[in-house]
Amino acid sequence: MARASTPAARAAELRAELARHDHLYYVLAQPAIGDAEYDRLFRELRDLEAAHPALVAPDSPTQRVGSPLPEGQGFEKRRHEVPMLSIDSLFSVEEVRDFEAKIRRFLLLPEDEALDWVVEPKFDGASASLTYMDGVLVRGLTRGDGEFGEDVTANLRTLRNVPLRLHEGTRKAPRLLEVRGEVLIERAAFRTFNESRVAAGETSLANPRNAAAGAIRRSDPAEVARYPLVFQPWAVVRVEGAEFATYWEARSALDAWHFPVNRWAERAHGLEECLAYHAHLELGRADLPFEVDGVVAKLDRLDLRERLGATARATRWQYAHKFPAHEATSTLRAIELQVGALGRITPRAHVDPVEIGGVVVRHSTLHNAEHVGALGLRVGDRVFLHRAGDVIPQVMGVAEAASGAAPKDWDASVPESVRRSDGVRAGVIWQWGASFAMASECPDCATALVQEGKFWRCPNLYGCRPQIVGRTLLGTRRGALAIDGLGEKMVEQLYDAGLLRGLADLFHLDARREELVALERWGEKSVANLLAQIEQARRPTFECFLTCLGIPDVGAATARSLALHIGTLDELRVASEAELQHVEGIGPESAASLRAWFAQPQNQLLLERFVTGGVKLEYPRHEVATDGPFSGKTVVFTGTLVAMGRAEAKKLVESLGGKVASSISAKTEFLVTGEGGGSKRAKAAELGITVLDEPEFLTLAGRAPS
Repeated sequence: MARASTPAARAAELRAELARHDHLYYVLAQPAIGDAEYDRLFRELRDLEAAHPALVAPDSPTQRVGSPLPEGQGFEKRRHEVPMLSIDSLFSVEEVRDFEAKIRRFLLLPEDEALDWVVEPKFDGASASLTYMDGVLVRGLTRGDGEFGEDVTANLRTLRNVPLRLHEGTRKAPRLLEVRGEVLIERAAFRTFNESRVAAGETSLANPRNAAAGAIRRSDPAEVARYPLVFQPWAVVRVEGAEFATYWEARSALDAWHFPVNRWAERAHGLEECLAYHAHLELGRADLPFEVDGVVAKLDRLDLRERLGATARATRWQYAHKFPAHEATSTLRAIELQVGALGRITPRAHVDPVEIGGVVVRHSTLHNAEHVGALGLRVGDRVFLHRAGDVIPQVMGVAEAASGAAPKDWDASVPESVRRSDGVRAGVIWQWGASFAMASECPDCATALVQEGKFWRCPNLYGCRPQIVGRTLLGTRRGALAIDGLGEKMVEQLYDAGLLRGLADLFHLDARREELVALERWGEKSVANLLAQIEQARRPTFECFLTCLGIPDVGAATARSLALHIGTLDELRVASEAELQHVEGIGPESAASLRAWFAQPQNQLLLERFVTGGVKLEYPRHEVATDGPFSGKTVVFTGTLVAMGRAEAKKLVESLGGKVASSISAKTEFLVTGEGGGSKRAKAAELGITVLDEPEFLTLAGRAPS
């Protein structure tokens, strides 16, 4: 294409080109050029307009970000030409059927005539209205009270997927167009934006909806432009110069004019299809990029909408079928420091009971001290709580800060779970208006805490009650010792009665049967059942036993690898870090952690306590060749093997009757060298040890490629 010959023509050409690329990038997610090329075009237009001020047009991409409001000046309020009415919110299938029945009675429809609907997600953002004259954006209003909204045109112009001028490639722009929709922030973009705020020392925002609503009312458009806001249209309320018979036709026109069109919307023939869409969308709710709190179903035919009209509050031709709430607000009553099974200190929020998604929530994790600080929480705040699916409820931010004097009943309202007979237990912040601060001592055993990155830990692994209780519960779960009849309250009772100071003590309880029977809410039958389960647990597999020990970084998968590649517990107790790193999934840090755990005298005593309690391990049976090429011989590996990993090679040697060592000695028969190996060659030569490269090793093992 020939380049425009005049500044005016070139400016028009650049505006159209930049608008096209904005549509490709922000609406279709199909960028056609890189950022550098886009910036070059933008700078050319900016420089051209600076040299020729008369060429500056309101629809120019250079004019998206305007000047801030003068100090002290608020937004002008304007009347909506068509009131922004509410939508009836329905919460059950019965309510939806009743709504449709009223429509059918009003329209005098026969029973067998199905209505056509358009169903789409009910986005949870900030509603706004955009007005275009002769294809150019001239006004943007907030919803306000439905009759009057605030003029936030300058702020809405910063949204990159909002066309400043309607595209007229396949459809002429109308003289007048008013489009309404939702200003939103995608979940992923919100998380990234919040992370950047916290890194810059700013407070963390509560949720995407409130962030969007707050952003479009900021006084400086440049600040608004920082927010990752997008626009999703959901209605055409006024149009002059175009005609539509259905809402679906109007959506097609919006698409042609380069608005973002809701790609999750569908047409539904009859109410059953509306209900099926609701059920399907609710199942996939967590996978949508935006916060969604239900489904909006609206009649597709515009003439039927006209006949139905509206009440003073809401339209009669559409409804919102809500999902169970995933978010609610509640009062923060206290922040408690919890001690985990391995000593990690985690703040936990206590809130007034509130139902979210069909579940009554009373607690929420606060992750770590840094997270609490970023949220800016104080006891007494009204806080946003969010729960998606089966995820643990999260405190997202402050809805209303605690202020003024404490309510008269505040002290009496401290949660019972953090009370003791002599007051509130240690490690609980409950005073009105108090901010969180990490304690210097463990709230349970008063041991000085140690900091590990973002987290704090109580190092008193063997004398801290919640750690002992927690590790006992971990050790008795499925995949470990599988003692199902032992719950948290029972373990706490055993600890408080002096019957348990570690997991291995369970295998000594049969000698203290009378003391067990005497415990509150215990009895002969419950004790007999527990002891029977403990008896069954006395023959754990090597893998399950390693899982039950609570060794840092040793979960079920790592325990399985150790059990497969280390012969016995006695061998594991003395294995060096180098030998441990031969095991699949064990790196230098995990090897060091394992070595340190077995070196601890308390852990050696724990293992002996298992033995004296009658625990006998069942080891995996390995098919080992007695006449293989490595039978009775010791092999050492050095360097990086190409055909297989070190752990697989070790397993191969062992299956052929050999043993793998980490260092060369007089007992070594073979040194296998991979890429980068070489430091052990000299010693092998000195001792007369046979040196094999990887192909020779594979040939000897019968694994050479055919």
